[in-house]
Amino acid sequence: MGLVLTIQSRPAMAKFGAESWIPGMVSLSLIREIAPVITALICAGRISSGIGAELGSMKVTEQIDAMEVSAINPYRYLVVTRTLATTLMIPILVIYADLIGIIGGYVGVNMHNEVNISRFFSQVFESLEYVDVLPATIKTFFFGFFIGIIGCYEGFNASSGTESVGKAANSAVVSASLTIFIIDMIAVQVTDLFF
Repeated sequence: MGLVLTIQSRPAMAKFGAESWIPGMVSLSLIREIAPVITALICAGRISSGIGAELGSMKVTEQIDAMEVSAINPYRYLVVTRTLATTLMIPILVIYADLIGIIGGYVGVNMHNEVNISRFFSQVFESLEYVDVLPATIKTFFFGFFIGIIGCYEGFNASSGTESVGKAANSAVVSASLTIFIIDMIAVQVTDLFF
């Protein structure tokens, strides 16, 4: 993402003689919006569909009913653990994506110019402020929570039959992806009001 953004924005920035602003622009774009949203969408496609399909097949094969008969709360073991895992891991994946994207931006800048890595990263950190990083990180926790909870909801509500397992996985992806965009829209509005 960082490499493509750098290559695409370089000609326009060069027209205005603003090539030195590319590291700051790329880092702000990645950290505020691109890395959190793209990473969450990828995770929604992979994780939410996996959770929906797994719990859907457990529902269809009556494994969840067997847990209830055995006096085991299935929500505690199946929903809470998956939702907690996605809530904690999506922010870590987003931080990793930020770092990889910024390194990609460094590679993109060095395709046309030769920039020292310490100079590049000093330009990146000069352009970033606390209010750029904090809201972007906070919203990733919400992305992770809803990816997990939507996958669990769709899996638990699968009807009987194997066809419903595929439908649960499909609707988990669609619902989680749409929810990510809605959360991002709300986060941008809240950030604009308070920061």
